Amino acid sequence: MATTPPSISAPVTFTGSHGEGLAGRLDLPESPAKAFALFAHCFTCSKDLRAAGLMAKKLNEHGIGVLRFDFTGLGHSDGEFANTNFSSNVNDLKLAADWLRQNHAAPQVLVGHSLGGAAVLAAAGDLPEVRAVATIGAPSSTEHLTHLFVDELDAINGDGAAEVCIAGRSFTIRRDFVTDLAAHSIQAKTAELNRALLVLHSPIDQVVGIDHAAALYTAARHPKSFVSLDGADHLLTRPADAKFAATIVATWAERYLSA
Repeated sequence: MATTPPSISAPVTFTGSHGEGLAGRLDLPESPAKAFALFAHCFTCSKDLRAAGLMAKKLNEHGIGVLRFDFTGLGHSDGEFANTNFSSNVNDLKLAADWLRQNHAAPQVLVGHSLGGAAVLAAAGDLPEVRAVATIGAPSSTEHLTHLFVDELDAINGDGAAEVCIAGRSFTIRRDFVTDLAAHSIQAKTAELNRALLVLHSPIDQVVGIDHAAALYTAARHPKSFVSLDGADHLLTRPADAKFAATIVATWAERYLSA
């Protein structure tokens, strides 16, 4: 019976786009990594989501080191979430890539879950070493995110900020956050990607509909691939779904690594 190659996981810290410390976790295969990947978590989630851990483990099994981190103001990272927006998340990603470049090797693979998927699509063009991008349940438009707080939009725009409840937790959303969402075109970034793209999406996703996957796939140029996460929910809470997605990404990514 084959055994799973062991991996090494260690906490790391680097400076984010607001000048505050971001908490990361570097997952390494026991043997020297042949390449590195950068993982971006979903909106208001963290690097410690089960799906992120399983993704790192599978990539490690394929000899790929993984850096996953908490965006500013989330998880164990410093800063105030209320002061962030999509642009700052993209800049956090670029700084995470810089940390990998300076301490190990620049990431060749980007993986993003939900809004993290939109963020890696937006960041990839500024990371020349990236050869492959994988998205999981990603929206094709950042403005889609406003459906999570549509009832508070008038208050946000009128008062400048409002408290909203997302997944049972309270967050302050400011007008700047909403305005910034409208400033990005994820489909345009996807069309300009010029990297291999893998789109994974559940046809029954109730948070980000399958039409978003179709829009991303249509906008992208080849090489591009789509894999249906049939029966999975948006957060891949069922371990079998998270493991399947992780296995697909890890196997696919190997094809595009430079020697």
